[in-house]
Amino acid sequence: MSSSVTPTSKPVKTTGLHVGDAAPGVRKVDPILIADGVRRTFGGLTAVDVEHVEIPRGAITALIGPNGAGKTTFFNLLTGFDKPDTGTWSFDGRSLAHVPAYRVARMGLIRTFQLTKSLALLSVMENMKLGAKNQVGENLFRSLIPSIWRKQDGEIEAKAMELLTRFKLDAKKDDYAASMSGGQRKLLEMARALMSDPTLVMLDEPMAGVNPALKQSLLDHILDLKASGMTVLFVEHDMHMVRHIADWVIVMAEGKVVAEGDPHKVMENPAVIDAYLGAHHDTDLGADSEHVEALKELIDDEQ
Repeated sequence: MSSSVTPTSKPVKTTGLHVGDAAPGVRKVDPILIADGVRRTFGGLTAVDVEHVEIPRGAITALIGPNGAGKTTFFNLLTGFDKPDTGTWSFDGRSLAHVPAYRVARMGLIRTFQLTKSLALLSVMENMKLGAKNQVGENLFRSLIPSIWRKQDGEIEAKAMELLTRFKLDAKKDDYAASMSGGQRKLLEMARALMSDPTLVMLDEPMAGVNPALKQSLLDHILDLKASGMTVLFVEHDMHMVRHIADWVIVMAEGKVVAEGDPHKVMENPAVIDAYLGAHHDTDLGADSEHVEALKELIDDEQ
């Protein structure tokens, strides 16, 4: 006698990084960061209202949207630099709710800033060494006994020198950070972030204010992060860069996630086009105009 098994439900379709059809809040095959019901208001303005979003592990994810979409505020909430009104979020299975920024960083989630945070009156090498975790010399008592921390300090300096060489900043190691160009400070901030061996690197507009000569270098370094096994989440307005290096794109508008998907397809999503154009009918596009034009160019390229 033969027997048959009747499935109780349809199999779940898995496509690359996600499960099911690409849509806002779509499940990821292996999410490293998950946010649920994260909401932040300022007076009567809702800056962030994210129902559900997952960041895929081991991939480069771009977070895009028009000015004022809430991208940087969302970054600040996830990394402990701001507190939401409601919501829960976790990193690598561990809750980040009520965790201060310095502890978030120690857990392996490191972020950079649109406006770089290098310490201008410290040397490039001193800035790098500040990024290392678990330094025994940070304790007041142990700092008074050089034999306790000297060996580790030498190891930290060697690691910093290796990263500075990789980022082609080794010749500037003794210079004050204040003497560096904006693009060099972006490189320094990214290199310093790697001093803590992060699992997830969050970059807030890494290309902002960077001259064309250094843009390619930054692009290559972001790709290197993925090749080294790290996950990358970055905010960016340069649509050509997004299409070039991103594995996945999340689009925000008015604080909400309005679209997700493959970078080559998401640009044609009506919700994305509306996010950039819908609010600007018969108005001056202002600061968003170049982003809108870039989006149009990408759509034309795909057609």
